[in-house]
Amino acid sequence: MAYAATAGESLPSITAAPGVLALQRALVWLVGASIAIVFIEPSPYELATLAASVIFFATGARMRLVFMPLLLLLFLLNLGYSISAVAVMDRPNVPSWIATSWYMAITVILFAMVISEDTAARLDMLRRGLIVGAMIAALAGIAGYFNLVPGGRDLLTLYDRARGTFKDPNVFGAFLVLPALLVLQSVVTDKFGKAFRSAIVFGIISLAILLAFSRAAWGMLIITSGFVLALMVLTSRSQSQRSRIIVMALVTVVLAAALVAVLLSFDSIAQLFKERASLDQSYDEGRFGRFGRHILGAEMALGLPFGIGPLQFTRYFPEDTHNSYLNAFMSGGWLSGVCYPALVFVTVLTGFRYVFVRVPWQPAYLAIFAAFLGTVGESFIIDTDHWRHFWMMLGTMWGMFVAAERWKAGNDPAQARERSV
Repeated sequence: MAYAATAGESLPSITAAPGVLALQRALVWLVGASIAIVFIEPSPYELATLAASVIFFATGARMRLVFMPLLLLLFLLNLGYSISAVAVMDRPNVPSWIATSWYMAITVILFAMVISEDTAARLDMLRRGLIVGAMIAALAGIAGYFNLVPGGRDLLTLYDRARGTFKDPNVFGAFLVLPALLVLQSVVTDKFGKAFRSAIVFGIISLAILLAFSRAAWGMLIITSGFVLALMVLTSRSQSQRSRIIVMALVTVVLAAALVAVLLSFDSIAQLFKERASLDQSYDEGRFGRFGRHILGAEMALGLPFGIGPLQFTRYFPEDTHNSYLNAFMSGGWLSGVCYPALVFVTVLTGFRYVFVRVPWQPAYLAIFAAFLGTVGESFIIDTDHWRHFWMMLGTMWGMFVAAERWKAGNDPAQARERSV
């Protein structure tokens, strides 16, 4: 992208053979693309991350000391889950839930280690993979919604909402936000030809998010887009670049509004849009509505040091927690309830520290940070604790933190002089 940072030198070159480097980067692309296909078990993402783990460890991936706080928090989080699950391990789906939680923790460490090396190239491959995966998922969701393929409506939608290659429209919509932000950056910064192609991709992904009819995904796309564009303006290197971003952003808003207006001319879409956009949904209100459950569950959690175990909340309430922070307390007791928000908000606070660090991969950093921040906010109203892309972003953030420190050290004139003495 034209916006990409160029100041200074990149990180020290990787010493691996060219063939090994190419294989590693291809694996990063594959993991990024496969994360969009999760409606089959085992999913391609599980197989891709397993292959990536084996190959990266075999070709020199290292567990750095700086990742120990991350590893400790992940271990304690899942230890709490496992302890609380002992009493309910004989109940349906609990063992698989615990196994999935430990697996998610492993993927965090994998992404952190992988992205901390060869950072710019691997982030570029991850970006490309995510966009390809998003296009597959988005086109599947759109095709299913409009019944463009035989049987697609049943397979690719749920409750008249697009879900594409996901099991849940809410997860489908939320996943598409990060690829949308990555493409949006190209729309507002690249030359006309590439920007035009990116605009088409952005339109397709945005249409899929709209057809998911997820209020959280709608709000997340709007808020994170504004956030990442604001950060791009603040971190731009010239007035002309800032002006271009602002102008292209305004054009994008106008075109997006026109797209929404056209779609709302269809009665079926307009009716469901009106229903989903309403803020007074029946399942949100009342003593046992979404927010009522949050209050009652929090009061309950204070008296349960070991929680009630994973997947047990519906034994006490009509629906799930729909709050990842509360779910950590209920599923893993006080240990998990403390470690989960600690892990999340330490990552957020650290993330703000690196927003204005001019690393070569700054555009990707801004997009991933914005999407991660949006998901953190969304976690207050929905269960995100087993979303694969959430843990991918968290691990990637930590990898970029470490890479940024190494990049700063390698480009600090004072330290360079000390090394040369």
